[in-house]
Amino acid sequence: MDRERIVIVEGITDKKKLKKVLDEDIEIICTHGTLGVERMEELIFDFNLDDRTVYILVDEDDSGNKLRKQLTEELPHAEHIYIDKAFREVAATPEPELARALLSRHFSVKPIYLI
Repeated sequence: MDRERIVIVEGITDKKKLKKVLDEDIEIICTHGTLGVERMEELIFDFNLDDRTVYILVDEDDSGNKLRKQLTEELPHAEHIYIDKAFREVAATPEPELARALLSRHFSVKPIYLI
């Protein structure tokens, strides 16, 4: 497992979708929506987020944008992965589209999705 990189997503369906497309073992954590200050601090501490390469992949909707803004404030070093606004949700994004977004950040994806 790549201990340096970690991806933050909103929900469990997003995490499952990512695991389906990725061809490497990357730690993925779910926020389950926006975070309170205490929960945010727990995540940063528990996953050592200040010292890791953090990627943020959230839905392109109001709650996703709010979460992205919150995470950006707490983790200014984080890199962002964006999905096409037409799909709105990470879980609803077609696998080939998600694979392209991940490839743009140098993740290894399963070749079947590179059609």
